[in-house]
Amino acid sequence: MVSTLSPRELVEMLRTPGAPLLLDVREDVERETARIEPSVHIPMADVPLRKTELPTDRAIVVYCHHGGRSQMVAAYLEQEGFTEVINLQGGIDAWAQQVDPSVPRYR
Repeated sequence: MVSTLSPRELVEMLRTPGAPLLLDVREDVERETARIEPSVHIPMADVPLRKTELPTDRAIVVYCHHGGRSQMVAAYLEQEGFTEVINLQGGIDAWAQQVDPSVPRYR
């Protein structure tokens, strides 16, 4: 089962040595509107073809708009052998509400 964490928990994680890689699985147009940096952008449909670009020795926190797509991608990555995959609860929308109000919200 995929682990989850809140945006506030992610802030704390990002402050520690060996911080996780943030993986944005939204579409290009969504990323143009808002993003959490630094992050790697691989749209959900491209993950199976590009999974070799992801580290296997580091935690990966996957995010999307609200957390649904990222949950599916995180589960897929676990099936593919990635051992530390975490879904960001509420996605970038929750991040904008709870952590960084300068990140634009969208529908």
